[in-house]
Amino acid sequence: MIPFLFISTVLIWGTTWFAIALQSGPVPALISIFYRFGVAGITFIALLAVTGRLKLPAKEHQIWLILQALCLFSLNFICFYFAVRYIPSGLESVIFSLATIFNAINARIFYGDRITIRVIAAGILGVSGLGLLFGRDIFASGATEILYGVGLCLLGTMLFSLGNMVSRHNSQIGISPVTANAWGMCYGTLILLALIVATGTPIIAPPDMTYLAALLYLAIFGSIVAFTTYLILVARIGSAKAAYMTVLFPIIALAVSTMFEGYVWHWTSILGLLLALAGNIVMFARKKNNAAPSDTQGTPRQGELANPAGAAS
Repeated sequence: MIPFLFISTVLIWGTTWFAIALQSGPVPALISIFYRFGVAGITFIALLAVTGRLKLPAKEHQIWLILQALCLFSLNFICFYFAVRYIPSGLESVIFSLATIFNAINARIFYGDRITIRVIAAGILGVSGLGLLFGRDIFASGATEILYGVGLCLLGTMLFSLGNMVSRHNSQIGISPVTANAWGMCYGTLILLALIVATGTPIIAPPDMTYLAALLYLAIFGSIVAFTTYLILVARIGSAKAAYMTVLFPIIALAVSTMFEGYVWHWTSILGLLLALAGNIVMFARKKNNAAPSDTQGTPRQGELANPAGAAS
């Protein structure tokens, strides 16, 4: 059961980046994200209601759920959906995999967590990997668009990391991850609707079956199913082992990008990918004698994220 959950989660979250690319076209990005979280939020709330697990958040918790929605279910995805117009979806996943480094830095800023030598080493490996992955394209023609795509993806990853800090706070004040994400998706939908109205963005219906299939895949599988399987894995094998999936997402995403988007490999991009993945491995590696018993039971240690919300696109 555990291998099935692990593989299915990696495959789903590793392919959501390409599904985002499939939605790039006549439908504005704001509308696509609005559709995605509208479907996901309503479905999630309905499932919780049917299973008797739906809880209404307290009034004093509303602001934190709204902040989570801003960072995890709206503004960050606006960045990702626009970035895929300028860089291949597989490379987006590599940039996003560096979220663990952003998390370490933000945890230091907001919670006073210690930044270790391992975090610094992971950061150096990750940044070096990105430099090699994008270096040739940046110095070639059209470098401005590449830089724009990389910048947007980095901004989206930073917003995601800030959302994780809010998620951590929400867990500390007693809001369960499932409740926070279900309502967060709904609030994210309302935020996106407000942005659509404010910007006068035209609402365009799904143009074809490819777009509709990508939308349903992102809403149901990418936003609900994979999140649920991830939570089960965290409960069964611990948050540290489950986090290793972050290392595998870019491999799946780049394989899909190579097959369907024509991504061309060069020795610098191969080396860059290896360095970026090595950064993640260094980040998650733990000495056996330091493993806490609580972590093996699936409960995040102090300083770890208690909520894996939005762990992938």
